[in-house]
Amino acid sequence: MSEGSVRKIIHLDMDAFYASVEQRDHPELRGRPVAVGGARERGVVAAASYEARAFGVRSAMPSATALRKCPELVFVPPRFAVYKEASRQIRAIFAEYTPLIEPVSLDEAYLDVTHNLKAIASATQIAHEIRAKIFAETNLTASAGISYNKFLAKLASDFRKPNGQFVVRPAQGLAFVAGLAVGQFHGVGPVTAAKMNRLGIFSGADLREQTAEFLQQQFGKAGHYYHAIARAQDHRPVVADRLRKSVGSETTFAQDLVLLPDLLAGLQPAIAEVWDYCQRTGTRGRTVTVKVKFADFQQITRSRSGAGPVPSLAAMHRIGCELIEALFPLAQGVRLLGLTLSNLSQGQPEAGQQLALDL
Repeated sequence: MSEGSVRKIIHLDMDAFYASVEQRDHPELRGRPVAVGGARERGVVAAASYEARAFGVRSAMPSATALRKCPELVFVPPRFAVYKEASRQIRAIFAEYTPLIEPVSLDEAYLDVTHNLKAIASATQIAHEIRAKIFAETNLTASAGISYNKFLAKLASDFRKPNGQFVVRPAQGLAFVAGLAVGQFHGVGPVTAAKMNRLGIFSGADLREQTAEFLQQQFGKAGHYYHAIARAQDHRPVVADRLRKSVGSETTFAQDLVLLPDLLAGLQPAIAEVWDYCQRTGTRGRTVTVKVKFADFQQITRSRSGAGPVPSLAAMHRIGCELIEALFPLAQGVRLLGLTLSNLSQGQPEAGQQLALDL
């Protein structure tokens, strides 16, 4: 990475984090296809080992579908307290190098190492050292992407998975983006990628040929983002932990969901992701909002607020499911589901409140 005003950003992403922790702690699971989640009728895959991914098993997939793809799949219940402790160890390693750490979830984060605590000039070297320390201290592997902005660093971290790293230098950014399929871009889900393909946009090079006005007309506010990333531009800074106004997560599905059990299962990853953030930061919130995007791209939200903060994962799960159930019967299929917690505050629940960690 060049010196001067160019930033040095690392995106660290743990490899199949939840499943890898289970394989680490249970030797009998090593080398076997493992899914973290519930095998029950309404269960959903929260994480899949690389052995399971070879069969097409993915996170957010209904458990029944995963079992059809891989009959030998082994389901293990999630242990969020264990994942949180591993995440804490990993975060401590990051902090040895920079205070500019922006966690995305328990298993990934952005680091700005432009001016780092060890005065190491090479971001590539820092990424290598961090990954080696993670393995030495946790017996888990991580992959890293190194570049001059967050968008490129995120893309790069997928290029040498698992247990590798990849760098995109300033002179390589445009060519790197141009050669990728639009479906590989962070922020372009399957539905958006399909729409781009219908418009003749298949690659980053195709996307770069479109005007900002055209992209905004076709994709609304997101058009500005697509116009920028097609030119390898992303000016978002790495922002260290702070109290947010809200925290949310969402999943776009490859196929429309129409049945209530499938929608409830599809909401589970967002619930787990939001509660992970709450547990890691000590944040609580009063308002739960469910976001639904239908097959025709119409989008609605449904919210519920309480007098006090949502006290537990079980409570958040119950509220989210009730908001989904109230939408039935549906007039059309659902392409995206999300859940957001807002009206946030810091601090643990009052004494006597039990924090449920089981899905």
